[in-house]
Amino acid sequence: MIKKRFSIIRSAYSGAAAKEDVAAIIRHHRIQASPGHRAAAHYVLAELQKAGLDAHIETYPANYQTKFWESRSFQEWEATSAALHLIEPEGQARKLADFREEKISLIQRSIPFQGEAEVVLLEDGMEVADYEEVDVAGKIVLSKGAVNRVRELAVERFGAIGILFDGMNLAPPVRQPMDLADARQYTSFWWTGQEKQCFGFVLTPRQGQWLRGLLKKGRARVGVDIQARFYDGEIEVVTAVIPGTSHPEEQTLLVSHLCHPQPSANDNASGDAANLEAARTLKRLIDSGQLPPPKRSIRFLWMPEMTGSFAYLSRHEDEISNMIAGLNLDMVGADQEQTGAVMVLERPPDAAASFTVDLVERLREELFDDVQTYGGLGSYPHFRYTTSVFTGGSDHYIFSDPTVGVPMPMLIQWPDKFYHSTFDTLEKVSPATLNRSGSLAATYAYFIASAGEKETTWLAYEMLARFQARQAQLAQSQITVALAGSSGDLRQLDYQLARFHAGLATLSRLWADAGSVAAAIYDEAAQFTELARARVRSLGSGDPAPPSEPDEWEKQAATMVPKRKYRGPGLGIGGTTALTPQEKDALFQFMKGRAGAYTIGTLAEYWADGKRTALEIIDRIEMETGIRTAELVVRRFELLEQLELITFGG
Repeated sequence: MIKKRFSIIRSAYSGAAAKEDVAAIIRHHRIQASPGHRAAAHYVLAELQKAGLDAHIETYPANYQTKFWESRSFQEWEATSAALHLIEPEGQARKLADFREEKISLIQRSIPFQGEAEVVLLEDGMEVADYEEVDVAGKIVLSKGAVNRVRELAVERFGAIGILFDGMNLAPPVRQPMDLADARQYTSFWWTGQEKQCFGFVLTPRQGQWLRGLLKKGRARVGVDIQARFYDGEIEVVTAVIPGTSHPEEQTLLVSHLCHPQPSANDNASGDAANLEAARTLKRLIDSGQLPPPKRSIRFLWMPEMTGSFAYLSRHEDEISNMIAGLNLDMVGADQEQTGAVMVLERPPDAAASFTVDLVERLREELFDDVQTYGGLGSYPHFRYTTSVFTGGSDHYIFSDPTVGVPMPMLIQWPDKFYHSTFDTLEKVSPATLNRSGSLAATYAYFIASAGEKETTWLAYEMLARFQARQAQLAQSQITVALAGSSGDLRQLDYQLARFHAGLATLSRLWADAGSVAAAIYDEAAQFTELARARVRSLGSGDPAPPSEPDEWEKQAATMVPKRKYRGPGLGIGGTTALTPQEKDALFQFMKGRAGAYTIGTLAEYWADGKRTALEIIDRIEMETGIRTAELVVRRFELLEQLELITFGG
């Protein structure tokens, strides 16, 4: 069933053709809402239509007035040229950045500007105290700090006119300090129409180190010439469909974000190309009769990251209930030897438990075990891959939100040494990797679109087998704890059983009568879990340590029952613009240095259904992430209430 279809798809899928698409896409400077993004969208559209797919471009307003659910739109932006020259000290005069040569050398969405200004040195510039003894008014600041925080302080509050950014985010272990000394990092402003706008340039770490040395010895002055404009425009979403036969209204989705500056080959021209070749391959195989037409439709989407997902879903709300499941393709083409990447399957959040991860993992095993043993008696993968917990940060975090309800894992190559830099170029993309990821995605989409009783029953037992393996491993970890003299903790076994039960329920999306099979499978899973519990008890107390006295945050959480007033994640673009400067400072101080704070805040939103207390949500987040942080969850809900996005019930 799986092997035959997978073999057909993988043989027909061309990683080389997909890499040619990467080469075509990276010719365009694909900033969200820009002529370059539009040109890339039209390239994808032309290739889809050439392959005979039913495809078109949907447009959405790019202006300051429009919102897609709780995510604000923004104006279209175009830059035609931008140059930065050091003019003083005169003996050191040179060009530091040129947009025509490297698009990433300009901070994206910079305003037009012509003139000269003094440069002032900041280390990070993210603390109010950094400005106490330095006058930045009318000057350009040099900083390694997060650009939007630096803009908020240096420009908005203290009168600077521009920013020079010389930072480079780390990606341990493949990118350490100064590993990319001559690369520039992709950096962008995000305007909502309410901020004081400015311009900025990106320097390489080596340039920044040199310029910092100059500034410590004396003054420096630069000349700036930026030709750019903002205007009300459009955002494009490319959509194509292979229609289903018996249930065409039901859809499985393959999603990839089309935006990012030139070149951005792996991120995410590779995802776009993998998606495009998947569409062409399935269309060709179905038309030729090598694969039977699917029962459900297969929908392919290319859009600006997250903005496009918010826009598409808000327009197609009446179709969401028929979106069975999806897969997000983000950075899927990296050459692992050059980039140091691992192909990661990122799980959807536990609040959106489903059949999807178990299905992808099984398909992945069929795909990646491609090297024979010396004796020819077995096989194993010659490729790094893993499954990780949910993190978010790409389109799947919107689709998988329980208020949307489209379970969507993500395929991604991470870490990538060249991520978000000028060195993310075509030669870092591998046709073999594109073949693996693209044929995996195509098989996944086709399986879901074609599944009926037989496929659903098989998948139910596949889910059970994988669940039992996970539970056995959890039980063994607790046995290890118990035999070491500590109390075991069975909460995780119970939590995973509940999530498995929720995941089984989604099988009815594939086969309407899956309930009886799911019930039988669940009974077997519950019995297995009870055996695991008994095994732990027999070798130790099996009881959790007595709970500690709840702190003030947990006591407060026990009284809060948050209910969301919005669909999709609530803190999209412009989500905190209504806060005062003092409130923004307090939020920044609270969030900095907290591991996983972004993800935990998002998970808290996912669990908020108007029935659970915040304390119950804290318990669930602890089970999912291993982190218990009542203060962060309470503060997140207080912030959402302040922004009038949630209410508290009793």
